[in-house]
Amino acid sequence: MSEVKRPRVLVVFGGRSSEHLVSCATAAGVLHAIDRERFDVLAVGITRDGQWVHVDSKPELVDLRTASNTTIEPGLSRVSLLPGLARLVETTYDRTPEDDDARIVSVEDLGVVDVVLPLLHGPYGEDGTIQGLFEMANVRYVGCGVTSSAVSMDKHLTKTVLADAGIAVGRWELVTEKEWSRDPQEVRSRIEALGYPVFVKPTRGGSSVGISRVDSPDQLDLAIKEAAANDPRIIVEAMAHGREVECGVRVPAGGDSMAAPLGEIGVPEGEFYDYALKYVDTDAISLMCPADVPQEDAARIQETALKAFEALECEGLARVDFFYNDETNEIIVNEVNTMPGFTRLSLYPRVWGEAGLSYTELVTSLLEEAMSRPLGLR
Repeated sequence: MSEVKRPRVLVVFGGRSSEHLVSCATAAGVLHAIDRERFDVLAVGITRDGQWVHVDSKPELVDLRTASNTTIEPGLSRVSLLPGLARLVETTYDRTPEDDDARIVSVEDLGVVDVVLPLLHGPYGEDGTIQGLFEMANVRYVGCGVTSSAVSMDKHLTKTVLADAGIAVGRWELVTEKEWSRDPQEVRSRIEALGYPVFVKPTRGGSSVGISRVDSPDQLDLAIKEAAANDPRIIVEAMAHGREVECGVRVPAGGDSMAAPLGEIGVPEGEFYDYALKYVDTDAISLMCPADVPQEDAARIQETALKAFEALECEGLARVDFFYNDETNEIIVNEVNTMPGFTRLSLYPRVWGEAGLSYTELVTSLLEEAMSRPLGLR
């Protein structure tokens, strides 16, 4: 009797954004967890300059704490996903492919890909760019589509869409490099109207890279410069008072979107949830699951998360982050993350674990949902 063909999963990680190492850590966790009896796994790492490299799918990839300088290094081979065919090929050269005199030594067919699991955070991975490539290749993939990914990655566009849908968001101002260079005083006046302190962020950044808390006008110029180093579009947000509560959303195959129990991030007094607290000094924060929120308010937050998920036309999964003021019961959406942190210790898998879904079962569920979708426009 012939062996039943397992769906081939292409796990893609690394990438060009500042979250390259975080993506590698996510991939290490997922490659540990993925059900090898259910799926045939291929792994491709994307280098910091965007080159695709076929890597061993064994999970011993990167531990962010102990290998902080580890990255994906290219050899003499490069991988390509063929347009329209969902087929992966590996081309090997006699020298570095960037060399003008490099010659092709061999081309290996790695086979047809049934579904892609893009474990990429930030620009060039979570912003619709690689999703467009998957659409062109005619291959299914986990997570949100092109438009939803692009809009959700842009904090200004996210807030604009959610506010139009009647969902409460904090006050903000969009600043472009062109506006700042042309009339910085006009920009300062708009920011002044928000009231200090404010948070200055790259509009399309993630993991808190380039984010600054600004307590007074004299700190603003440096914060704008730091954010602009990561993105020419900058968002300045008014201070939101409340606890940081997060709600995981996913879609089971053939089902409707559903919300997980809430999680909460405990940040030391006077601090904000920046890159160092997320990935370096993690012992300084606490992740609580389930969050200590009254049942009625928790239900409102979950309902709002599902509403935001639908308003942004998300698919597969997302994490909706809130500010929850337990004194006024005010709920404000902070942002929507279409590929949340996905290590075993990350909040998104943990909240679904609280709902009774193991890490491996969560990965399987996301892959099955992606494989159930039709190709093309949806």
